Order: sequence, then structure tokens, then C-alpha cells
Amino acid sequence: MSSRTVAGLTIECRQDDIVAQSDMDVVVNAANAQLRSGGGVAGAIHRAAGPGLEEECAPLAPLKPGQAVITGAHALPNQYVIHCLGPVYGLDEPADKLLADCYRNALRCAEEAKIHSVAFPAISTGAFGYPLAEAARIALRTLVDAAPQLRTVKHVRLVLHSTSALQTHERLLNELTAG
Repeated sequence: MSSRTVAGLTIECRQDDIVAQSDMDVVVNAANAQLRSGGGVAGAIHRAAGPGLEEECAPLAPLKPGQAVITGAHALPNQYVIHCLGPVYGLDEPADKLLADCYRNALRCAEEAKIHSVAFPAISTGAFGYPLAEAARIALRTLVDAAPQLRTVKHVRLVLHSTSALQTHERLLNELTAG
């Protein structure tokens, strides 16, 4: 685990389970367009939150790549879930802009709800096929660039599934905040 503070925003990288972030106000769901349960992060979040989450999500669907919406957290130990639809790599273009939009729009939702801490997965890097290092660079660059404008969000955690994902994010976080 490592963290850096940029313009009052602590950006932390941690290998963990996205549904086990009980100290964070919000967890971000790497959602599908219909905001339903599925595999990966979306499945884990929906299973942990219970059926009320899918019921609350239904009228908010469909999402377009880059969009984000906020719901209650239901049985999760957080206050809210922010659902982002990341781009499918090689299909949704421009993929880099759409992926950055996910992070920007999630932060906008968090700011509007006066949230202090947000836990993100590595959006689009699973079934949507985004290369991990490229996605990590976009995510971290977007967070660093957004930091000076954030008023209520003060802590962002990138929750990563594997040791290699953690190492990639830590290396890039150090590169982007060096100097």
C-alpha cells in the first residue's frame, strides 16, 4: 500500500476487495450499461449490497461509456455506490477520454453529495479489456489533475485485485507525483 497527497487529496493504492472498504464513504462500481449484477466488480458489489441495489439502479439505466450515477449502498458498509460505465477497449472511442470521464464524473457525483472518501476499482481493466498500465496512467493522471478543484473529496483509494496491479499503480503514482 502506498499513498501520496496532491493539492489536499490523498491518493492511495491498496490491494484489497472493493466490497471490504468499510472506512470509505463511497465505493465505485465498474458497472455494465444496464446497471445490473454481472461478473467482476459489478457482481461483487451487487451480491454484497443485496437486491435493493439493482431495484434502485433500474430506472437509472442505461448508462453510456464515461457516465456516472450515484445510489445508496444498501447492505454495503458505505453510504453510497457510484456506478461508472467504462469503455470497452477497442470498441468505445475515444477510449482514453471515456475512461478519464468515468473518474471525473464519479468525482463530480461525490462532490455534489459532499462525500469525503471514494474507493475506485481499476475501471475497464477486467472484462472490458483495457490494458492495465494504460488505464492506471489515465486514472491517476485524472485524479492528480482534478485534485486542485475538489472541495469535499479528500481521500481516493484505488482498490486493486492483484499484486501486479498494485505495483503498476504504485509505480505510476510515484512517477506522476514526483518532483
